[in-house]
Amino acid sequence: MESDNPLTHLEARVLAAIERHIRAEAVAPTIAELAADLRLKSKGTVHRYVQSLIAKGRLERHGNGWRGLRIVGLEMPARPSNVKHLPTSRGDGSLTRLQTDANVEHPMELPERLEEKGHQDLIIPLLGRIAAGQPIEAIEDANYLDLAAFFIGPDRYALRVTGESMMDVGILDGDTVILRKQDTAQTGDIVVALIDSQEATLKRLGDTRNGIIELIPENSSMTPMRYDASRVSFQGVLVGQLRSY
Repeated sequence: MESDNPLTHLEARVLAAIERHIRAEAVAPTIAELAADLRLKSKGTVHRYVQSLIAKGRLERHGNGWRGLRIVGLEMPARPSNVKHLPTSRGDGSLTRLQTDANVEHPMELPERLEEKGHQDLIIPLLGRIAAGQPIEAIEDANYLDLAAFFIGPDRYALRVTGESMMDVGILDGDTVILRKQDTAQTGDIVVALIDSQEATLKRLGDTRNGIIELIPENSSMTPMRYDASRVSFQGVLVGQLRSY
């Protein structure tokens, strides 16, 4: 098998790093752990080489997550006895720590939010650029787009947009917006503002001087709204947008 599917230098490095981690931890590394071990900044690069190793028959998956990676022909070591079970998701979206025996001074932290939920399924190829104006030459690129980095996390939530007040920046009625939960914002941010603790609205934050908060609709037919600062609280800042066709 190996002679029919020779490995590139980086493929061999990735495979060796996975084997080191398995022998030391009795479990495959997450994409973040693997990238850190190899000193690679791009998780997409790591993902691409792992997929190549799977295609060449050197790795296989048992389940969807990165922890389910197995080296073909390598017997998995027994897991350390102090590890009771893998982390589970709590209702607040965060993940619990690994539960350990009392003689372990510091519980192990989970380094990757989605390592047990198939994070690799949230990475898609970013193949190049395309013009929305004049045509340009199609350029094939080797990068990947990590959707999880944009949209997934314990501080993220989604809202469905109704109305046309943000249409001039391409946020349309029926779109889904992704927000980072926070109670502060800077001028120019697109925010979820709660008025009088009752009505929420998606607007761009304008002037905040003199105890007045300005909320600006991105629709040329509408005028900015101004409220006393005591009436407004921030619920989040826009980080992404989804639309299906």
